[in-house]
Amino acid sequence: MVRPWSEGDETSLARHANSYKIWRRVRDRFPHPYTRADAKRWVASARLQDPQTHFAIEVDGDADGGIGLEIGDDIERRSAEIGYWLGEDHRGRGITTAAVRALTGYGFEALDLTRIFAVPFVDNSASLRVMERCGYAREGTMRRSAIKEGVVMDQMLYAIIDQDALPGRPYRALR
Repeated sequence: MVRPWSEGDETSLARHANSYKIWRRVRDRFPHPYTRADAKRWVASARLQDPQTHFAIEVDGDADGGIGLEIGDDIERRSAEIGYWLGEDHRGRGITTAAVRALTGYGFEALDLTRIFAVPFVDNSASLRVMERCGYAREGTMRRSAIKEGVVMDQMLYAIIDQDALPGRPYRALR
């Protein structure tokens, strides 16, 4: 389930986010090690958002992952980049796919976006599969576009547009 971050999520967030396997697949601004202080700062800032764009992925009552939209500005103000992570214990169960579908619907319906995109590393096969399962189109390879741990890497560009979200698509707005 995708829901707003709330006070009390800090312990679970710090436990699940403090993973090298997660950190190596996300942007460097995601702390590693991920401490309880980091979790406290994140939950406090996410709760102040208006509009709400970053959410917890809840599994068995705990905030075991995160998902969010970074809305562009100026001429890209109706586009957003989607990003997500899920604790290692819960992978392979369709949870991330359901979360991406829910947030995609929310982005189009509540935030009036026209385009949502993602740029996973080319070797992140799990994330590439999530994008494809959620109807995102692979638009290309962004060659040598990122650096992680001193290694220059390629990223894949996936996107979905509001016109792709036709009736019958599996998107539902967050409640």
